[in-house]
Amino acid sequence: MAHAPQAKYRNDYQSPSHEITDLDLTFDLHDTETLVTAVSQVKQLQESATLFLDGENLNLKGVEVNGEQWSHYQQVDGGLELTELPKQFELTITTLINPEANTALEGLYKSGGAFCTQCEAEGFRRITYYMDRPDVLARYTTKVIADKEQFPFLLSNGNRIAEGDLSGGRHWVQWQDPHPKPAYLFALVAGDFDVLRDQYVTQSGRNVALEIFVDKGNLDRAHHAMTSLINSMKWDETRFNLEYDLDIYMIVAVDFFNMGAMENKGLNIFNSKFVLANEKTATDTDYLGIEAVIGHEYFHNWTGNRVTCRDWFQLSLKEGLTVFRDQEFSSDLGSRAVNRIGNVRIIRGPQFAEDASPMSHPIRPEKVIEMNNFYTLTVYEKGSEVIRMMHTLLGEVAFQKGMALYFERHDGTAATCEDFVEAMEDASGVDLKQFRLWYSQSGTPTVTVTSEYDASSLTYALTIEQKTETTQDQSEKYALHIPFDIELYSSNGDVIELRCNNQKISNVLNVTQDKQTFVFENVAEQPVPSLLREFSAPVKLEYAYSDNELIFLMVHARNEFARWDAGQMLLAKYIQSNVEAVRHGQSVTLPDSVVDAFRGVLLSEELEPAFIAEMMSLPSHNEVSGWYKCVDVDAIALVLKAIKLTLATELEDEFSAIYHSLEQGEYSVDHAAIGKRSLRNMALQYLAMTEKGNELVQLQYQKANNMTDTIAAMSAANSAQLACREDLLKDYSSQWKHDGLVMDKWFAIQGSNPGENALEVIRESMAHEAFSLKNPNRTRSLIGSFLNMNPVNFHAKSGEGYRFAGEILREMNSSNPQVASRLIDPLLKFRKYDEERQALIIAELESLKAMDNLANDLFEKVTKALES
Repeated sequence: MAHAPQAKYRNDYQSPSHEITDLDLTFDLHDTETLVTAVSQVKQLQESATLFLDGENLNLKGVEVNGEQWSHYQQVDGGLELTELPKQFELTITTLINPEANTALEGLYKSGGAFCTQCEAEGFRRITYYMDRPDVLARYTTKVIADKEQFPFLLSNGNRIAEGDLSGGRHWVQWQDPHPKPAYLFALVAGDFDVLRDQYVTQSGRNVALEIFVDKGNLDRAHHAMTSLINSMKWDETRFNLEYDLDIYMIVAVDFFNMGAMENKGLNIFNSKFVLANEKTATDTDYLGIEAVIGHEYFHNWTGNRVTCRDWFQLSLKEGLTVFRDQEFSSDLGSRAVNRIGNVRIIRGPQFAEDASPMSHPIRPEKVIEMNNFYTLTVYEKGSEVIRMMHTLLGEVAFQKGMALYFERHDGTAATCEDFVEAMEDASGVDLKQFRLWYSQSGTPTVTVTSEYDASSLTYALTIEQKTETTQDQSEKYALHIPFDIELYSSNGDVIELRCNNQKISNVLNVTQDKQTFVFENVAEQPVPSLLREFSAPVKLEYAYSDNELIFLMVHARNEFARWDAGQMLLAKYIQSNVEAVRHGQSVTLPDSVVDAFRGVLLSEELEPAFIAEMMSLPSHNEVSGWYKCVDVDAIALVLKAIKLTLATELEDEFSAIYHSLEQGEYSVDHAAIGKRSLRNMALQYLAMTEKGNELVQLQYQKANNMTDTIAAMSAANSAQLACREDLLKDYSSQWKHDGLVMDKWFAIQGSNPGENALEVIRESMAHEAFSLKNPNRTRSLIGSFLNMNPVNFHAKSGEGYRFAGEILREMNSSNPQVASRLIDPLLKFRKYDEERQALIIAELESLKAMDNLANDLFEKVTKALES
């Protein structure tokens, strides 16, 4: 590289030199030469009259101050510096940009035939020179001009205030957003779409127009998104007393998009993956994903838009809080236990892995080179767990008071994580001083619990120790405030009341020291403890449960999550012992008692089908890998496959009975129907490994009347490597090759193909007519699946998987570094593998580092990994 990019530090934050109260934008849209005129009303806030405006890849056409040409400026690295300015003035900047050439998909670009924008985190500086920082909030008025026939819909933030026709077949529409916002929330879309329209009457009686814009021919795939939007608006009023604040709410689905969706004020731009669905094209997982993401972006209207973040180090202020809100939304609408399990799988798998990697960072990071690298599982998912812990400590009523106080204090401003914690503290009276460490300390704490029962005094003691390992970014760790939820059970399954010092106490223990002992009184017999219920803190739990205790909890725990967790711990014991056995050349074994415990789950009449399906799901290879300092890829894969085969063989009759009894006629997306399909298709995954597997899978594929069952059959054929696999994939491709979004499911299966020829299949898939490396969805589906979901082939000892990854990353470095930066993560964890694999991965990282044009997104991650 010509020069090393410089890191930015949270502690270096300085308030803006100037305030921009209003911004008037005019876009004259053309594919390769779009003219942008930005008129800002500027006030000087500090002594210096120098104004720095961010800008990248811009062709500057003119600078005016108060209507006159201004010559006191110079273009510098990263922007424009203006001097000798008055204290208050109108600034006009004219720039020329080329949307068609913008493959990075940041700023203004073309997606198919439409213009669209992506400005978070720092895309607005690719549109015009501006103070592109989240603490500069202005009222935006936007005029969009384009060819009327080609682009009949011209959209931007806020409410439509004027429109008209121009000569030459062009027209214009003007939008005004009355709510001050930072540049990252700006949006513009111009194109020709089908539109689904509806309306929502708010709790105060205001009528809000709802519009969802989709590519022509996709209108029948937008109805679930509209239902999800209406449900989101109603839920936010009911649960948080938050009402929408504009006359119109618009969603636009685009195929080329780096992220899942973007909460731009009043005009959400979505990856089409999270809008388009019908029973023929989308799975149940897609439907639930759409519901969650629509909710997430809508909830940002208050937690992110009305109150935004002061600087990007505070990103978890809006994202962690909004993830918590969308998780609660999904839990209130569906199965709370199933949703919680899904959330925890993400934390225990990829988030814990991120905590243990060179990219480990707190939920409020201290330094960064590339802002796009802040969009991590730690900031989002662990950030949500930190909010959930506060909710656990405060309770729903006090938490809601805290939310109300937060909005009262900070509505219309750019706030910090500290502002949020202070509001919670002041509203509840709960001391959160030590709890704040969750914002600044990285890594995953390990909580080790030991127990002692004293029959003579009828006391039961739990000793809880916490330790957080040193991470690359932090050597010194402190004791955290951990809300530790427990329950004690008697031998007949009754709950034992928790009493200390002759008083009843809460189920949530406040663990605040490196080592603490809690003594419970009036305990008539040796209890079975249920620990870390609901995963009350994002920690690793160590407790020497016996098999019998875990089987007991699988049956008797009142909390469904605790039942699932006991089953996972039971499986974990035998996965770990069998990995050790395989390393010593021994075979994989699973005791009858364990098989019988899971037989009991399958035969249960009280458990919901969706929950049983989760109980029967083995931990993923990635989660298991996180249990080890040094990962034996092949041994883990062999053990997981062998345990699955054992359960499939031993429980074949039960799986078969479930499979045939849960067949549904008509397709429905209500949660009960989704649950039944989930369990039925889980049974199919196991039955695929039996003698009748090929016939059964083939029959389901042929009879399927919905995409959920179709993909379940293909996935089962793929994971079990059945004879019918190629025929099913070929048939699917011939049906759907014209639809990239539907083909993403096919690409994901090809990417996760466990067969020995996986890389050859992936290279062939890259030549498929539906594939394009320029499309983030296609790339994530095929390449991302290989890197993240195909451990044996990606980590092949030949190094071919690593070389393939390096080849893709080098190609994407110049075309779309943001997506490349997401793909590189599996290579960053090379220290967890044997020396031979480490050397092969290091060679690829060194090759990337040596590139002259290595993008900041990749530079930051590559250098951190190599420094480890």
